[in-house]
Amino acid sequence: MKFNNMNPLRYFVITTLSLLSLANGQKADEVKVSLKVDFVSWGEDLPGLTVDNKPVTALAFRYSKNLRYSGSQIVEISQIPGSKNPEPELSAEDKKLLKQVGTPAAPPVKSIDPAEIPPQILERRKENPNLVALAMIPANSKHVTILLAPGKGGTFETHVIDDDPAKLPFGQLRIYNFCTMPVALRCTGANPKELKPREAMFVAPTNQQVVYELAYKKDKEWQIQENNLLPIRADEQAQMIVLQSNSGFFTSSDGSRGGFLQKVVLRRRKEVDATPPQ
Repeated sequence: MKFNNMNPLRYFVITTLSLLSLANGQKADEVKVSLKVDFVSWGEDLPGLTVDNKPVTALAFRYSKNLRYSGSQIVEISQIPGSKNPEPELSAEDKKLLKQVGTPAAPPVKSIDPAEIPPQILERRKENPNLVALAMIPANSKHVTILLAPGKGGTFETHVIDDDPAKLPFGQLRIYNFCTMPVALRCTGANPKELKPREAMFVAPTNQQVVYELAYKKDKEWQIQENNLLPIRADEQAQMIVLQSNSGFFTSSDGSRGGFLQKVVLRRRKEVDATPPQ
């Protein structure tokens, strides 16, 4: 199948550390925002996070409970030292086996070179020693998603996606390419579209579903990965993210992985105002 090279919609993503000052010279710290924020880990679950002294959970490739944030346009994300995910509940057979072989030794703690820590975070650690990430919020948005990816020196890189309903309408699908290579999609019978790295496109469902064909470019040739169908409710914001990841989130119980590329579908239902009329 031949894919045409078309100009897809570029989505609004901010990589924070390069944008700590605004174009008009105003410092981002001086701009105040008020909105809802979702946190998504671009790896394994991240426990022990705090924002504005409020506990935050960043689950692997899926939403957790969102946070109502009011404050500086630059969000400081901290992590309690030594935070770990809860230990899984062991079966009686596993407990017996563990008693026989003993508890495995913990891996050595890797020392952190301060030179690896981004200077913007290192400077702010004078006031907030547990700071692990910074995220810049778009000034006029009412809802964003902050993706947290492993960074250098025990910190996290942040990517902020503007999910204000004006940017991500309910009932539509937004598709991102987070791979380092071009991907292409044919959706619901339309002409194929090529997405370069960090590009995105909108798709209008037909009868509340999107039928798509996904391909990736390898060695200058297009390789078809899959044909699939996604249901899209009229009352939800939906976004499919195409990426490559070695996270255990994409590994089945038998150790297998499905396909050269991985996909994540994030869904957010429209909130209904339950306040009775006055």
